[in-house]
Amino acid sequence: MKFFNKGAALAAAVMSLCFWSSAATAQNLTGTLQKIKSSGSITIGHRETLLPFSYYDNNQKVVGYSEDLCVEVLSAIKSQLKMDTLDVKMVPVTSASRIPLLVSGAIDLECGATTNNADRQKQVAFSVTHFVTSNRFVSKKASRISTLDDLKGKPVVSVSGTSNIKQLQELNGQRNLNLNISAVKDHAEAFLTVETDRAAAFVMDDVILAAFVSNAKDPGAFAISSTPLSLEPYAFMMRKDDPDFKRVVDGALSAVYSSGKINSIYAKWFLRPIPPKNNNLNMPMSDALKKVIDKPTDSGDPAAY
Repeated sequence: MKFFNKGAALAAAVMSLCFWSSAATAQNLTGTLQKIKSSGSITIGHRETLLPFSYYDNNQKVVGYSEDLCVEVLSAIKSQLKMDTLDVKMVPVTSASRIPLLVSGAIDLECGATTNNADRQKQVAFSVTHFVTSNRFVSKKASRISTLDDLKGKPVVSVSGTSNIKQLQELNGQRNLNLNISAVKDHAEAFLTVETDRAAAFVMDDVILAAFVSNAKDPGAFAISSTPLSLEPYAFMMRKDDPDFKRVVDGALSAVYSSGKINSIYAKWFLRPIPPKNNNLNMPMSDALKKVIDKPTDSGDPAAY
């Protein structure tokens, strides 16, 4: 007599379903996941001088807070695609080139410090937020500049392709400030213009300004404005209309948050000495970022933070 083992039958059915789902998933890959699986590689857009998010250390290795989070995302992609190895190609991008390179397919994911906003959402998709900062400006203490109105008629610099310079241009027109606004290629060049007195102020995200001040020849010579011009949520960029890839990226970041691993990654870059000069930014985690970690969001609306 043969006995029907319901438990064994159920287990076999579940295993069969899992096998079928796995095979179907492999066959039905689309977008970026399909591209990665078929090529065996992924191309990451990174920054060159954007401390502490993405930059070259003294050994020309790309390091930073965003890069550490990116490693977690890459691990999740490998696991999702069941790949033993994944060739990671690193491509430097600028504020102006990052979106065109992503849209064209030259890079698959941008891991830097890019503000998620409504304008950019028309061209690209964003992961859940990984940092929240404010738009401010840095100037020489000797110039005694503390507000935007103090900059009337003065030369001011920001970086081409950033939300910061767009907002600066809008405020310039709204308040009739008559600013002489210059757009430069990258953050290092922008800070140098203030350091060498070619510009009265550099408008940028406060965390980036703090990093440049900490690495300046004379950090005590600079002051960062106290009143924020706006709130800026940072996220990783991906191509639009690729929900499967976004789901993997968001899931990886959310797992880092829920596991508490984000705390050690954050402390490494914002509460301890970092290369190349081993300066400590001493920036405790903001309430806005704590809120994101508790409830991840990909909103580009500053009011959500």
